[in-house]
Amino acid sequence: MMSEATLGVRPQKRKNTLLQNIWKYKFMYLLFIPSIIYFIVFAYIPFYGLTIAFKKYMAFKGIMASPWVGLDNFKYIFTSDKFFTVLKNTIIIHMYGLIFGFPIPILFALLLNEVKSMAFKKTVQTVTYFPHFLSWIVFAGIAINFVGPTGVINTLLTGAGLQPIEFLTNTQLFRPVLIVTGIIKEFGWGAIIYLAAMSGIDPELYEAARVDGARRLRQIWHITLPGMRPIIILMFVLNLASMLDAGFDQVFNMYNPSVYEVADIIDTYVYRIGMLSNDYSVATAVGIFKGVVSCVLIISANAFVKKWEGRSMW
Repeated sequence: MMSEATLGVRPQKRKNTLLQNIWKYKFMYLLFIPSIIYFIVFAYIPFYGLTIAFKKYMAFKGIMASPWVGLDNFKYIFTSDKFFTVLKNTIIIHMYGLIFGFPIPILFALLLNEVKSMAFKKTVQTVTYFPHFLSWIVFAGIAINFVGPTGVINTLLTGAGLQPIEFLTNTQLFRPVLIVTGIIKEFGWGAIIYLAAMSGIDPELYEAARVDGARRLRQIWHITLPGMRPIIILMFVLNLASMLDAGFDQVFNMYNPSVYEVADIIDTYVYRIGMLSNDYSVATAVGIFKGVVSCVLIISANAFVKKWEGRSMW
């Protein structure tokens, strides 16, 4: 049996080794200090503000002096028909974006990978990546100039003697407009990760396939797509996990009261009741609900990926 002295040496030795490593790489550890301070100040200290969700917050009294109401704010949102409307809109808009928008970057990356001319390929990449770097304020303005009441499309329709189309005020058309503009803005940028995945596929696999007589479509189906499969699954699950994020910037800059019925999402609802109606307690309660659900979805997504691919995201 090992003596107590021997058992006591190992923790002490590990402690000395840790201190030696910290001292050895002290300048690298110093580089972490600004990041640690940043997250403490802007991420952890603001957690105290979440107590507003359990109070009847009064701005002039402050958080400490505001009276506690327990779970009343949560009871209010869960008994409100408006909350379930915005929850439904959020899920529908996100799912539409996932169903119609998720495959586009994959298809674009596959097509771009087949281009032999590097000059043409770089030009197309630049043109398709560029919208990603525009803010939604700018991009929404451009989109409205095309689909607005006096936009390019309606001007052409009117000039041809046809009736203008109410893209931004018709409840049946507004969601498709959101999906299409979201795809146009992000599909080029989203293709980057799939192009990177394709660059990691062994070229000898394609050579072997060509020797066996496989054409390009066969090579894509049996080599490229299987090689991209882990990334595709990972990106799909991550998108599915962010189900309650339907794009505040996009919706806020494009919607209007006439389409609130189909376009009002959780984030815009929180903005209106919090910033415009000054009901900070209810807004915070909705935010906590969204955060808890998102956390559960992320953990579930990680478990799904681990079971499906044998690896986890953390």
